[in-house]
Amino acid sequence: MSSGSEAFLRPSGHGALLIDGKAVSAHVIAEAAQGAAALALKGVKPGLAVVLVGEDPASQVYVRAKGKAAEQCGFHSVQHTLLATTSESDLIALVEQLNADPAIHGILVQLPLPAHIDSTRVLETISPSKDVDGFHPVNAGLLAIGNLERALVPCTPAGSMILLREAAKSLGVSLAGQNAVVVGRSNIVGKPMAQLLLAENCTVTIAHSRTRDLAGVVAGADILVAAVGRPEMVRGAWVKAGAIVIDVGINRVPGEGLNAQGQPKTRLVGDVEYAAAAARAGAITPVPGGVGPMTIAMLMMNTLTAAQRSVR
Repeated sequence: MSSGSEAFLRPSGHGALLIDGKAVSAHVIAEAAQGAAALALKGVKPGLAVVLVGEDPASQVYVRAKGKAAEQCGFHSVQHTLLATTSESDLIALVEQLNADPAIHGILVQLPLPAHIDSTRVLETISPSKDVDGFHPVNAGLLAIGNLERALVPCTPAGSMILLREAAKSLGVSLAGQNAVVVGRSNIVGKPMAQLLLAENCTVTIAHSRTRDLAGVVAGADILVAAVGRPEMVRGAWVKAGAIVIDVGINRVPGEGLNAQGQPKTRLVGDVEYAAAAARAGAITPVPGGVGPMTIAMLMMNTLTAAQRSVR
């Protein structure tokens, strides 16, 4: 992504520069729209199909946001909404139908799925070339061997890498040779994030909730990526002075007072103790407004990439 990094970082009020994920994601969406317009000249319109099973409120919000972004990019956008009682075989049949549809370049099955459906089996049914979530074992394998030219990379790690590069440019540092610590080992974020950092020639440590002396491990990180799913688990005092902190966590915790309906308020926090970490870090992502917006933006970019590869 070509840009002026200074436009994407601003004072946080705590010492560190704040990495503005909303601004970066808007830039990525604009690039995806430009790419789609160029592809249209070849007679191809990127197509994204999103499959939603059941009525999970959070999933419905995510799916609407993805559809809105696809329309903004000028994509062909299709949503399949299925009942929560839909059988696994019927869902797999729909995925196979979308695999065979030349107008669809990206397929996303919204997680979580109902308990009676084997999510792994469904995700592995998606054609790797249309797997815009980047979860298929083929794409995971391509990423693991460093073949980024062929892989579709999971959206959250891919977006986190863009934010990290913008921060590094603004701070005037090279990623190569930096000590990077990823707290979290999920297949969706932690492991692919580590692979992307290795591709940037970082020295990478994967830590997690059972790591001995986690504070000591974090303290050695020039680059810290927190993706463990526990509110403010990474304490600000652990953060190395001048480090770049990418906080992937989005956790809802009790707030203060009551809302308009008389219910206790809640607030969103990351996996990092933000204010204390921002007082020590060189740059940091906020929660919300950091990594979150990048996930949908990178889904659009993956869909564009899949469409571009389909005409090569």
